Amino acid sequence: MKLRKRSAEPEVRTGRPEDEKMPFGQLVVYGLQHVLTMYGGVIAPPLIVGSAAKLSPTDIALLVTAGLFVSGLATLLQTLGIGRFGARLPIVQGISFASVSTMTAIASQDGLRPVFGSIIVAGLIGLVLSSFFAQLVRLFPPVVTGTIITIIGLSLMPVAFTWAMGGTGSKSLGSMANIGIAGLTLLIILVISRLFQGAISRLSILIGIVLGTGFALIVGKADFSKVGTGRIASLPPILHFGSPTFQIGAIVSMTIVILVIMTETTADILAIGEIVDTKVDARRVGDGLRADMLSTTVSPLLGSFPCSAFAQNVGLVALTKIKSRYVVAMGGVILFLLGLLPVVGRVVAAIPFPVLGGAGIVLFGSVTASGIKTLSRVDFGDNLNLVIVATAIGIGIIPIASPKFWDSFPTQFGTVMQSGISAAAVVAVLLNLLFNEIKAGNRKGASVFAAVPDERGTVPGGPVPPQPSPRAQPESGRRPQPLVDHPE
Repeated sequence: MKLRKRSAEPEVRTGRPEDEKMPFGQLVVYGLQHVLTMYGGVIAPPLIVGSAAKLSPTDIALLVTAGLFVSGLATLLQTLGIGRFGARLPIVQGISFASVSTMTAIASQDGLRPVFGSIIVAGLIGLVLSSFFAQLVRLFPPVVTGTIITIIGLSLMPVAFTWAMGGTGSKSLGSMANIGIAGLTLLIILVISRLFQGAISRLSILIGIVLGTGFALIVGKADFSKVGTGRIASLPPILHFGSPTFQIGAIVSMTIVILVIMTETTADILAIGEIVDTKVDARRVGDGLRADMLSTTVSPLLGSFPCSAFAQNVGLVALTKIKSRYVVAMGGVILFLLGLLPVVGRVVAAIPFPVLGGAGIVLFGSVTASGIKTLSRVDFGDNLNLVIVATAIGIGIIPIASPKFWDSFPTQFGTVMQSGISAAAVVAVLLNLLFNEIKAGNRKGASVFAAVPDERGTVPGGPVPPQPSPRAQPESGRRPQPLVDHPE
C-alpha cells in the first residue's frame, strides 16, 4: 500500500527539503518577511529610471506598481514552475539593479520606449541561451562579475547624491534642509543597523525611509495630497508608455546586462541549492534561467524592467533555515497583490527625494561592497587580474566622471559606452579572455602589476608570515568548470 501511494505521488511530494508544506498562517508571515527584505530593492529601479525619463509622479507610480506585479508573477513562476520554466526553489525574483545604469543612460536621452525595446530583444536572446548558459558562464569568472557589480554600485551613487540634494528639477536643489533630511535618514539607518539585530536590522532601510518621510512630513517637506486621486486597485495597463522601439546600441548594451543578470541568477540558484541541501544540476539551472528570461521578456509589455534572483533573500533563507519554496511563493502572491494597488505606487512616488537619497547612499553603496566582496575571492598574485580590474573600472567610471566623453563617437558605440556597466563588462570580458584564457606568451612572474604581498606585522630578519594552504587559495580569473547534467 505504501509503495502504491508513493508511486502515485506527484514530483513535488518526494520529500525534497524545498517541498515542505506549512500552515497557511506561517506561509503568510514568512512570505511577508521575504517581501519586506527585498521591497526597497524592487521600488528603487522604477524611481531611478522614471526620474531619468522625466516622468510625472503618476507615471512613476505606475512603474512602481508594475514592478511589484511583475516581481510577484516572476517569483511564482520560479518557485512553482510550469513545465521547463522555473527552478522550483525558494528564490525571490525582482526588478534587477544590474540594469538600472544602462536603462538610465538610455531613458535620459530617448525616454522609455527604446528601454523597453532593448529589454524585449535582450530577454529573448537570454531565453535562447538559457539551455546552455552553463557553458557560457566561463566568460564571467569572479574577476569579471566582481568588477561589473562594483561599477553598478558606483554608477548609481550620483543618483543618490542628486536625490539627497532634492532631486532633478527641485527649486531647492542642494539646500541644507534637503541634505539635512537625507542625513537624518542615513543616520536612522545606521543607528538601527548598529543597535538591532535580526529582522529589524535587515529592515533598517525600509524603517529609515518610513521615519525619514515622517520627519519630512512634519517639517512640510513631503506632500501626500495626491495619493488619494485615481483608482485604488486596477491591473497594470498594457503598453501604457507607448510601443517599444528598437535601437541597435541600446540592444547591445542591454544584452550585456542580461548576460550579467543570468550569471547572478545562476550563482543564486547554485547557492540556494547548497543552502537547502537539494540537487541542482545544469537542467535545473536552465529551468531557472528560462523563468527569469521569460519574465524579463514579458515585463516591458506591463511597463516594467528586467528580473533577476534577489541575493538578499537567498541570505534570508540561510539565516532562517526555512527552506520551503511555498513560503517564497506566498511572498510572490503578496507582491502580485501589491501590484494590483496603484495607491501603493502613489505612496511610494510621494516619498521625498532627500529621504530616498539618504537611503540610497547605503543601498547603492552595498552594491559596490558586494562587488568588492566578489573581487576578494580573486587571485591577484603573479597574474594580470589587477590590470583587468583597474582598466575595466577606469573605463566604467568615465560616464560618471566625464559624462560627455563619448559624445563625439558614433551614436550606437556611444550608447554602449555611455553606460558604465556595459563599458566595464565589455572591457573586463575581453581582457579576461586575452590575459587568462589565451595562455600563449604567459610567463610566470612577468607582470609588474601583480598585487604586492601584504607584509604588515613582519620585521626585517623576522619570521616569514604563514602562507595559506593550497586548498584555501582564492578563486582566480580562470574559467569555472561548466555544469554537467546528471541522470535523473
